[in-house]
Amino acid sequence: MSLMVDGDEQFTNTTPPRELTQNPLKKIWMPCKNGLPEKHIFQRKVCMTNCPTLIVTVGLPARGKTYISKKLTRYLNWIGVPTKEFNVGQYRREFVKIYKSFEFFRPDNEEGLKIRKQCASAALNDVRQYLTDEGGQVAVFDATNTTRERRDTIIRFAEQNGFKVFFVESVCEDPDVIAENIVQVKLGSPDYTHCNTEEAVEDFMKRIKCYENSYQTLDEVLDRELSYIKIIDVGRRYLVNRVQDHIQSRIVYYLMNIHITPRSIYLCRHGESDLNVKGRIGGDSGLSERGKEFAKRLGQFIQEQDISDLKVWTSQMKRTIQTAEALSVPYEQWKALNEIDAGVCEEMMYEEIQEHYPLEFALRDQDKYRYRYPKGESYEDLVQRLEPVIMELERQENVLVICHQAVMRCLLAYFLDKSAEELPYLKCPLHTVLKLTPVAYGCKVESICLNVEAVNTHRDRPENVDVSRMAEEALLTVPAHQ
Repeated sequence: MSLMVDGDEQFTNTTPPRELTQNPLKKIWMPCKNGLPEKHIFQRKVCMTNCPTLIVTVGLPARGKTYISKKLTRYLNWIGVPTKEFNVGQYRREFVKIYKSFEFFRPDNEEGLKIRKQCASAALNDVRQYLTDEGGQVAVFDATNTTRERRDTIIRFAEQNGFKVFFVESVCEDPDVIAENIVQVKLGSPDYTHCNTEEAVEDFMKRIKCYENSYQTLDEVLDRELSYIKIIDVGRRYLVNRVQDHIQSRIVYYLMNIHITPRSIYLCRHGESDLNVKGRIGGDSGLSERGKEFAKRLGQFIQEQDISDLKVWTSQMKRTIQTAEALSVPYEQWKALNEIDAGVCEEMMYEEIQEHYPLEFALRDQDKYRYRYPKGESYEDLVQRLEPVIMELERQENVLVICHQAVMRCLLAYFLDKSAEELPYLKCPLHTVLKLTPVAYGCKVESICLNVEAVNTHRDRPENVDVSRMAEEALLTVPAHQ
């Protein structure tokens, strides 16, 4: 077969065109081999970087390094980048079962120094295994790493293994912030279970002193070839140097948006809708009578909470807007908060989907997170759509988000660090408000039922997810409706 280009250059193509086959679950086309799809292609994860990334924290104790590490790990996993945190302090606690005092961290304590080096080495070995053998894309190496010598060792380790390195340094001189961090986080550490608050604070302050004399901060001149972000005074100022790729730019963007100001985020679904009552998914119907009653109760609840500077967000769908209208407060509509698009299955009952699209119904049960409705969306798509919402939630203080079941599951999974497998089955009942309050390394959840009856829209994963199953088995977990 010959191909003419620009009328004069002739190329001969001797290779027959590769046929394509579609993976029905992911709705993507991929090359065939001997007429059959290559199985390993199905399993391949999308890698957003050319090589794995090692994030390395830098900073004195009580500067929020572990807080940053945990939040960053949670965020990257949520957006689909396999990430794991390696806390060297945890390795040290496993090695030295009983912590005695700050003396362990003195620079002239040779035994302590030897143990700390062994623990760092053990953590790096685990990093290597995670990034090379276990399919990880990002590892967060959480330690003080306060000397240039230690950082050079890590850089050499990364070069030998083909990893990119990105440093995250937290610098803080505000004594109030440091004291608050010690009280909130460090006093709950296993190191201090045996002593009172005063003794623990005194010991930890001496522990910080052990690092201060040898601390070498990342330097704009000496470290100009390194990739890093320096976070100064809990985000009052940032210094960013040599961002190398997409992952690093996302890390920088995320870290520049988080804050530690105390606040609460309220999540709830719209009031019960007419289509909820009929057991139909999606659509853009208005509220039922009970849904309108919930909207009134929600308004009363929010007034009783007396929340300062509360922002209210809704989707652009009728049922969330009607719910927000009853609050008699300003609200902002987000298209990104619209319910998952069920494509050809919009406004259908589960029984109808099983009848008309039994294969699709079974495929969704097999992998509800990645399954994409024909001409619609998957939960995986929804997470990507909601990333700007999460980023803005991190920037804000008190927010009420009135949204939809699938959307609420995605937001909740981010705050509660739930896996892709758990996310689509999180219970988000109608007429219930979830109050999320960020705490030290996680999030406290309070569930407040506003005592207005509503239909149940939660469907558990049935035991039998085989495409050849009987309709009765497929519909076993469908909630009751009119």
